[in-house]
Amino acid sequence: MNKSELIEAIAASADIPKAAAGRALDAMVDSVTGALKEGDQVVLVGFGTFAVKDRAARTGRNPQTGEPIEIAAAKIPSFKAGKALKDAVN
Repeated sequence: MNKSELIEAIAASADIPKAAAGRALDAMVDSVTGALKEGDQVVLVGFGTFAVKDRAARTGRNPQTGEPIEIAAAKIPSFKAGKALKDAVN
């Protein structure tokens, strides 16, 4: 499912126009992104938790030359599915 298909599904489920569903989806994505930028986590009970994790620096290899390179530490967004979502999928 891509973004436009998700917007159509939201519009049909909530009985609202596609434009309103698109704005609602964009607002939700912007809100989650903003919270993660500030280092907060977003918990949607039953659905899951969006959080920021720290990835440590590590040594990698250049695939063309085999030469070792240093990969810098980074903060990465992560999602952990909630129990209700896991149960719905299984």
